[in-house]
Amino acid sequence: MIDLFGIHDFTLFLLSSLIFIATPGIDAMFVLSRSISNGRASGMAASAGIATGAFVHTILSTIGLSIILSQSVILFMAIKIIGGIYLVYIGIKSLLKKSEGVSLKNVSNVSNKKHFVQGVITNVANPKNILFYLSFLPQFASTNNGTGSLSFLLLGSSFAVIVLVWYVLVTYFSTIATKAIRDNKTFNSILNKISGVVFIALGWKLIVAKPN
Repeated sequence: MIDLFGIHDFTLFLLSSLIFIATPGIDAMFVLSRSISNGRASGMAASAGIATGAFVHTILSTIGLSIILSQSVILFMAIKIIGGIYLVYIGIKSLLKKSEGVSLKNVSNVSNKKHFVQGVITNVANPKNILFYLSFLPQFASTNNGTGSLSFLLLGSSFAVIVLVWYVLVTYFSTIATKAIRDNKTFNSILNKISGVVFIALGWKLIVAKPN
């Protein structure tokens, strides 16, 4: 079913995005370490930085996908298939990953502005993020009605907003979140398994989907 602006399965997009963001990774550890070491204000600044980095990826991936689509639908479909394979890959990797807990760096006496800048750099400099955007966004955008660019922009922006909301909540409940992620290996393992299954399913769906 095609919804407004060429976006379809938006609810699935939101749920998949939340699962991906909630799975502990570099961004989560960055926000938690700032929250615990310097307090919630630093955590909020770090969260805003991570979300800003996500929006930068949104712009870059929107431009890239739009250029590819304008040049060749066949090339765009090839990108979708490659992206599907990548999603299956990270899904399998998540399923096989052993939960050993995580360690948080102790960072203190650093300004909130610097935490924000570091958050942007941490997110933007991670090459896995741009690959994720390029493989994830086409899953939920129709390309047959001239709204491809707008669809990618809205989807990516929605993802960035979820990133911000999630990490603000993580910052606010930093003590509880830290204990759950750092000390509870079962919690970490369950998140890995859920995200693995979700992204294998999404990747396979992307691979076998007919051009739209």
